[in-house]
Amino acid sequence: MAERIALGADHAGYPLKVQVLEYLKKKGYEVQDLGTFNEDPVDYPDYALAVGEAISSGKADIGIVLCGSGVGACVAANKIKGVRAGLCHDTFSAHQGREDDDTNVLCMGARVIGPNLAFEILDSFLKARFTGLERHQRRLNKVLAIESKYTSK
Repeated sequence: MAERIALGADHAGYPLKVQVLEYLKKKGYEVQDLGTFNEDPVDYPDYALAVGEAISSGKADIGIVLCGSGVGACVAANKIKGVRAGLCHDTFSAHQGREDDDTNVLCMGARVIGPNLAFEILDSFLKARFTGLERHQRRLNKVLAIESKYTSK
């Protein structure tokens, strides 16, 4: 089964989001475009929240959030229970985050990387799966315990 992807971006990430959306659709992914839909200034937390809520509610399996640097989107997305967002500007971090840390949201900075590298990072992220190795599961359980202690929902 293909993963359902929630995609969001602020105005700085919008131009790259358009290219990412087209790229993912050509590869056959089911993509929920959660905005923004133009380059008018907006606030990145709104789109990180939309993607995070899609993950948290089960409407999407994984998410992608784009903003200028990717940092703000990553910080905001990680405030949502059930979201494990990683900021990735290289292919190693993208697949390693999923394989070892079970990340479910990929954040990228549209002012940091171009579309070709973004596509390579996407492919690396999308092909990877959590390994479930004992040491990774143990660490993930500790992360989930922290989340449970400090978040509510």
